[in-house]
Amino acid sequence: MSGLTSDPPTPSAPRTYGSYLDLDRVLGAQYPVTDAHDEMLFIIQHQTSELWMKLALHETHAAMGAIRGDQLQPAFKMLTRVARIFEQLNAAWDVLRTMTPSEYTRFRHGLGPSSGFQSYQYREIEFLLGHRRKGHLDVHVDNAPVHQHLIAILSKPSLYDEALRLVSRRGLSLPASVIERDVRAPYQSNALVRTAWQRIYEEPDTHWSLYELAEKLVDLEDYFRRWRFNHVTTVERIIGMKRGTGGTEGVGYLKRVLEVQLFPELWQVRTEL
Repeated sequence: MSGLTSDPPTPSAPRTYGSYLDLDRVLGAQYPVTDAHDEMLFIIQHQTSELWMKLALHETHAAMGAIRGDQLQPAFKMLTRVARIFEQLNAAWDVLRTMTPSEYTRFRHGLGPSSGFQSYQYREIEFLLGHRRKGHLDVHVDNAPVHQHLIAILSKPSLYDEALRLVSRRGLSLPASVIERDVRAPYQSNALVRTAWQRIYEEPDTHWSLYELAEKLVDLEDYFRRWRFNHVTTVERIIGMKRGTGGTEGVGYLKRVLEVQLFPELWQVRTEL
């Protein structure tokens, strides 16, 4: 869990469907700032995406804990769920792409300097999955609880770090420079790690649980990549090459992020097999 959730309401009446889901607050949390028809679509698409990301964080944290505890079957279920969450997030872009550039411009001014780049949940997902850039903390410096929380996430192993530590515990030789690395820094691909994954893929019957873990990680990154690609396509379709509302580079930055590999050796090893 992200540790940034608010306290739950204390209902005074018997619990109902609406009170259990706190629907009055959820469905009353849309506040368009213009009279543009399509602003409601924009708000709800981003709110629902944040809810799915909250669940992705819940599952990823739990999966990492399970891997640390050598409880791989629960971890596999959770990682599968995270991949499917990103499938849902992918579908959300299809809805947003029904909005044309001219429709977006009718309310874009109302967004002010707000930007999806400011999503701290997305930043936490990136950090957990291994895309670690300390500079990405700067946008949250004015929100002390969020800033401190993200710093704490950066100080702990990523999902891939936990997977590699498991590989080492299971008897495959990995260099100390990988297992004991400074987890705050971006991960660097390592030839010996690639060799270990190659052995796992070439001897699946001997290393079945690690073989299955490798495929769960590849599946997760596959869906995550699709989400990023659809994000770029949607933004380019709606605003072209304009800068983002928060002053970000927009499509140019998003396209560069597409080149990031979260679990590099798991993709590189396919060339070796």
